[in-house]
Amino acid sequence: MSTLALPRVRGRLTESAPLAPLVWFKSGGAAQWLFEPADVEDLVDFLRDLDPAVPVMALGLGSNLIVRDGGVSGVVVRLGKAFATVERVDATTLRCGGGASGILVSSTARDAGIAGVEFLRSIPGTVGGFVRMNGGAYGREVRDVLVEADIVLRSGERRTLSLDELGYTYRHSELPDGAVVVSATFRGEPGDPAAIQAEMDRIAAARDASQPLRSKTGGSTFKNPNGHKAWALVDEAGCRGLKIGDAQVSEKHTNFLLNTGAATSGEIEALGEEVRARVKAKSGVMLEWEIQRVGVAK
Repeated sequence: MSTLALPRVRGRLTESAPLAPLVWFKSGGAAQWLFEPADVEDLVDFLRDLDPAVPVMALGLGSNLIVRDGGVSGVVVRLGKAFATVERVDATTLRCGGGASGILVSSTARDAGIAGVEFLRSIPGTVGGFVRMNGGAYGREVRDVLVEADIVLRSGERRTLSLDELGYTYRHSELPDGAVVVSATFRGEPGDPAAIQAEMDRIAAARDASQPLRSKTGGSTFKNPNGHKAWALVDEAGCRGLKIGDAQVSEKHTNFLLNTGAATSGEIEALGEEVRARVKAKSGVMLEWEIQRVGVAK
């Protein structure tokens, strides 16, 4: 692709950009191209004029992601500060840029007296990522608060999708491949800022007590199967603390994988597959990955 005449951009376009520094696991290869658009129009123009055969992938905070060691072909789009905005629309509604973090969204909601989105405080990602994956925690999901999402399709076409059009199921949406979420509208309910802050504090404390937040991790690794908790199945299969190289199953929360040093993405993914095999042998349940795995193995 480096021989292609890429469209001109006003943002930043970097060839062979290392992705490990941009993802929570701190592992993996490079993007063939990394594009950080100046604004929505820059993204629209770029995707419209880019060879349709070139794959495109959006990258948020890189929290729920394994980038394989061979890197990612095509273009990785990363939304920067221009997309990290949250504005109040009315008494209970917020319009949030695709690059805004869950902490920024929930804090802005608190200041505006909007309750119901406190759970976003605990999702380690950006609006674009948790809209795509129907992110959730502590009994709530994005589909409970989403009104609509503005996206740019791989073709460069801008569209607004309603909640129903996103086709949400557990940790999944029908968002088209190559589409980038540039903003989303969330609706909560009137609330007292002090009470909202208290709920955010409760969530933060519960998360800190149960999850290895100060480690190189990818967050929740496997989806909860119907009628089961993934962490309990992993624990029952004897996988607590299991290691492959520097990749390890967290002893604090067994649905988290850790990079305890210089683990490769190959080791992290292999550990996840070993866990799946042991859980299947022990309980008969085949765990599904919640973490996205992208790129090519080395």
